[in-house]
Amino acid sequence: MSYNIAIVGATGAVGTELLALLKERTFPISNLKLLASKKSAGQIINFGGEKIIVEELTHHSFNDVDIVLSSASGSISKEFLPSAVKAGAVCIDNTSYFRLFPEVPLIIPEINLEEIKNQTGIIANPNCSTIIMLVPLWPLHRVNPIKRIVVSTYQAASGAGALAIEELKEETKAILDGEAYERNIMPFPYAFNLFPHNSPMTDNGYCEEENKMINETKKIFKNPDFKVSPTCVRVPVLRAHSESINVEFTHPTSEKEIYQILDRAKGVEVLENRHENRWPMPIDASEKDPIYVGRVRPDTTQKNTYEMWVVGDQIRKGAALNTIQIAEGWVENEKKTMVNEKGF
Repeated sequence: MSYNIAIVGATGAVGTELLALLKERTFPISNLKLLASKKSAGQIINFGGEKIIVEELTHHSFNDVDIVLSSASGSISKEFLPSAVKAGAVCIDNTSYFRLFPEVPLIIPEINLEEIKNQTGIIANPNCSTIIMLVPLWPLHRVNPIKRIVVSTYQAASGAGALAIEELKEETKAILDGEAYERNIMPFPYAFNLFPHNSPMTDNGYCEEENKMINETKKIFKNPDFKVSPTCVRVPVLRAHSESINVEFTHPTSEKEIYQILDRAKGVEVLENRHENRWPMPIDASEKDPIYVGRVRPDTTQKNTYEMWVVGDQIRKGAALNTIQIAEGWVENEKKTMVNEKGF
């Protein structure tokens, strides 16, 4: 069985990656509709040898669509996805708007894919930093419950979109050429610099990006009291996020046990060479599927606590790949439902 797919935000960084992954993973597509703003409408995108014209997104764009993959802004999702649901589509949303709605499943397939059965039209994709953090932590949490996470992120330009990637390239070249450069995306000098995440500051002293990591972890782990303390930082890297994670476990453990669990974990790859002081880097993870982990070591100041270094591609597993994996899970669930309904 194949499906009619619509991509909202088809011309953006995540939309482009969604198209590549649909082709790479041979997703069962009957018809593909590409939707974007009026400004981007009319562009022609090649998909598997077929030239598809990008259409302007409207409330009438979803007739006969089975699955909507949405990667535009939260305001776009808020306005248009209810129309998609009304038209009968299931929507997998990569924006933050629906993530904390109680009735909307917030899914990382390696953790809680079974939540698909609870969807009522919209499934939310978590924040990229949350995904990259929780994919390796979840299998550890299942064996030895985590009590507290302290995390510092080193976030790439891709998290701010395709224009931010290009701006970082252009600003870097301008500086190297000794030329002035006027930024339009980032609020501060970005090339050869870093700064705390530029999402809006909130009353609790954490920026919106940090609050996403806090609140989404609580929802995914189904524990409203779960303790997460993040500090999110923008670094001049193109597309892979890195995270330094400090994890307090309930019971004693060891480096050996942690590595044994990570070696078996879905979506995780241990990458390190201790003798050469070589650990995962953004260039290792860029355009790759796994979340890479290394440098596991005890925190000598805190009981039952360990440090680790984690790197993942923000556009891929942090956004587009997670979305496609959810869609694949939905397709499998639909097949099982049809079999059960037919009684064989």
